[in-house]
Amino acid sequence: MFGSSVKLDGDLLKRCKHHAQDAGYSSVEEFITHVLERELKSKEQGSEKDQEEIARRLQGLGYIE
Repeated sequence: MFGSSVKLDGDLLKRCKHHAQDAGYSSVEEFITHVLERELKSKEQGSEKDQEEIARRLQGLGYIE
């Protein structure tokens, strides 16, 4: 990756390296990228669900049809 770097606490990096190796990732960077992508996707899906729940509640209250 060009132009990107993140500094991690030494203990956190050591833990990431350990988990990456145990899970069979080719590098700690690949592991961290996968974990971040999974977390972001989860948050994005949660946001969509929140929007749907808000719309459902507003409809139930009669504010929207």
